[in-house]
Amino acid sequence: MTIKEVSGQYGISQDTLRYYERVGMIPRVTRSASGHRDYQPEDLAWVELAKCLRGAGLTVEAIVDYVRLYQQGTETIPARLELLRRQREALLEQRQQIEAALARLEQKIQWHQEKEKT
Repeated sequence: MTIKEVSGQYGISQDTLRYYERVGMIPRVTRSASGHRDYQPEDLAWVELAKCLRGAGLTVEAIVDYVRLYQQGTETIPARLELLRRQREALLEQRQQIEAALARLEQKIQWHQEKEKT
């Protein structure tokens, strides 16, 4: 796939895809004989993972660390697992905060709706 096709498929700008590769958020993308990016299924899997991890709140630096660890081999599985577990805990805490805020907003909405009726 061309970078334009990948950009359209994943809703990520071409500049962002180039950035992901340049900083190490994804490994170097497969190139065609002419040197153009030619995304293969394994490249797309990395793009999907980078997008997922960014959506989960991981920093660019953390994703670069994850990719670097992955490239070092299976002996880094414990370190990768720890990185992912820490982010899961952060997301769970964030979800609790969001749920508490939503509950408070619901109370306020109900209160205002009741006052609006009177």
